[in-house]
Amino acid sequence: QVQLVESGGGLAQAGGSLRLSCVASGNIFKWNLAEWYRQVPGKEREFVARVETIGRTNYTDSVRGRFTISLDSAKNTVYLQMNDLNPEDTGVYYCHANIYYFSTGSVYYWGQGTQVTVSS
Repeated sequence: QVQLVESGGGLAQAGGSLRLSCVASGNIFKWNLAEWYRQVPGKEREFVARVETIGRTNYTDSVRGRFTISLDSAKNTVYLQMNDLNPEDTGVYYCHANIYYFSTGSVYYWGQGTQVTVSS
């Protein structure tokens, strides 16, 4: 099993920055990919960003150019640098990772989420 723990959320003003971290622990041999999703009350969880171990990244249109996802496999940590925040970025941000271990194969895991609130 793998546990994902997010941190770094909080309150920011519009135009400000936050850096989210997601640390993985447990049975980890290698990362396949890591993603960030976000959710606001009453709406479905939406994709924000993805990073693959080959270095390829992908972003939803609304954050491209403002957010940067990165993965430090040695530290078992994925980051989301969020710049030029706006109130529409408010939500609970979840880490989602596909991690391989010998006995389980490649499995997707979710973190518990961290709240990001952007005030205008």
